Amino acid sequence: MNSSEHGQARTNLHRATISSLFGSIIEWYDFFLYGVVAGLVFDKLYFPGENEFISTMLAYGTFALGFVARPLGGIIFGHFGDTVGRKKMLMLTLLLMGGATVAIGFIPTYAQIGIWAPILLLFFRIVQGIGLGGEWGGAVLMTYESAPQARRGFFSSIPQTGMSLGLVLASGVVGLLSWQLSNEAFLSWGWRVAFLLSGLMALVGGYIRNHVSETPEFEAMKQKATAAKSTEKPVLPLVDTLRRYPRMILACMGARMIDGVFFNVFGVYSLNYLTRELDLPRTHALLGVMMSAVLMTCFIPFWGAVADRVGKARVYGLGALFAALSAFPAFYVMQTFSDNIYLVWLAIIIPFGIFHAAVFGTMSSFFSSCFDAKVRYTAISFVYQLAGVVAGGLTPIIATVLTDINGGDPWLLCLYVLAAGLLSVACTRWIARHVPDQVTYARNETAGAAQTSIS
Repeated sequence: MNSSEHGQARTNLHRATISSLFGSIIEWYDFFLYGVVAGLVFDKLYFPGENEFISTMLAYGTFALGFVARPLGGIIFGHFGDTVGRKKMLMLTLLLMGGATVAIGFIPTYAQIGIWAPILLLFFRIVQGIGLGGEWGGAVLMTYESAPQARRGFFSSIPQTGMSLGLVLASGVVGLLSWQLSNEAFLSWGWRVAFLLSGLMALVGGYIRNHVSETPEFEAMKQKATAAKSTEKPVLPLVDTLRRYPRMILACMGARMIDGVFFNVFGVYSLNYLTRELDLPRTHALLGVMMSAVLMTCFIPFWGAVADRVGKARVYGLGALFAALSAFPAFYVMQTFSDNIYLVWLAIIIPFGIFHAAVFGTMSSFFSSCFDAKVRYTAISFVYQLAGVVAGGLTPIIATVLTDINGGDPWLLCLYVLAAGLLSVACTRWIARHVPDQVTYARNETAGAAQTSIS
C-alpha cells in the first residue's frame, strides 16, 4: 500500500469511527431514555393503577418488548447489511430510532385517550427495538472492518462507548429536567422534552453518516461474491450463518448473558431499587448511574486496547467473572449504607464503570472475530439481539420479582447475576478453544510492518 492509499485508508477509518460513535450515542440515548423513564413516569401516566408493583411491572413489560423486537431488526438489517452494504442500513436504523423516539414524546396519556395510550407506546417501543436491532452490528463493523488487524479491539470498542455516553446523556437530561422542574411539571410535560431532543440529534447523525465510505472488507467480499455468482447458488445470510456456525452462535449467545443481565440490573433496575426499596431521591439514583457511565466511557476503549495485546477472550472472560462476583458486595453496600450516598454511588460506579466495561468494550471485536465477512453483520446481530431478549429485556422484570418475593432483599437477584456470569465464562472458554484470538497474528503483523519500514 503506497502513502496515498495509506492516507486514504486512515481517513476512512477516522470517518467511520466518528460516524459510528455519534450514531451509536443517538441510538442508545433513544433506547435507554425509555428504560430510565419507564419506572419513573410510564407506570403512572400510561399504566395507572392502585397496585404500584403491577404498574411498574407493566411499564417494564413495554421496556422488554423493545428487546423482543431487536432480533427481528438484527435479522432484517443483518440480511441487507451483508448483501447491500453496512452504510445504507445504518442510515435507516438512525431514521427508525429517531422517529420512534420523537413520536413517543407526543403520545397522550391514559387519562386523555384511554387504552390507545399504552397501545401507541408499545408500538413505537417495538419500532425502537427494530431500529436498534440493526444498529449495533453495523456500527461495530464499520470500525472493525476498517481498522488494521492489530488494532481492531481498540477501534471496534469506540462505538461501544456510544452505549455509555447514550446512558450518560439519557440520565443527564432526565436528571436535569427532574432537578429543574417540580414533580408535577416533570410528569406533565418535562419528560417529553428529553424524547423530542432525539429528532435534532438524528438529523446531525444522518448528515455525518452520509459522508462515510463502505468498509474495505465488505467491498472485497462483494467483488469476490460477484465473481463467483455464476457458479454458486445464493444462500440467505441467516441460513448460511445457522448452517455453518450453529455451535458458535449458541456459545456467543451464552457469553453475551452477563452483559445483558449486568447492564440492566445496574443501569436500569437499580434506579427503581434505590428509589422504591431504599427511598433515595430520584436525582441521586440517576446521578449514580450517570457517573458510572462516565467512568465506563473511559474504560471501554482501555479494555479494547488491552484485548489487542493480551487476547479478547481473556479480557472478556475475566470481566464477566469479576462483574458477576461484584453484585454481592455492591448490593450489600447499597442496602447496608443507604444513608451514605457516596458509598451507594461507589457500589454502582466500580462494578458498572470498570468490570462491565471489560465485557462490553471487548464484545464487539470478540464476537466479530468468530465469523467471516460474508455473514458477519447477520451473525453478530443475531447473537447480540436474540440473547438480549432474555439477558436484557426480561432482567428488570426478573429483578423486580426476585427482590419483591424476598421482602426487598437483593440476594436472590445477586445469585441470578452470578449464574449469568458463570455461564458467560464457560462459553467464553469454549470460544477461545475454537477461534484464534488473533493476538499472535496482530503481533506478527505489527512486527512485519516494523521490519518493512526498517528495510
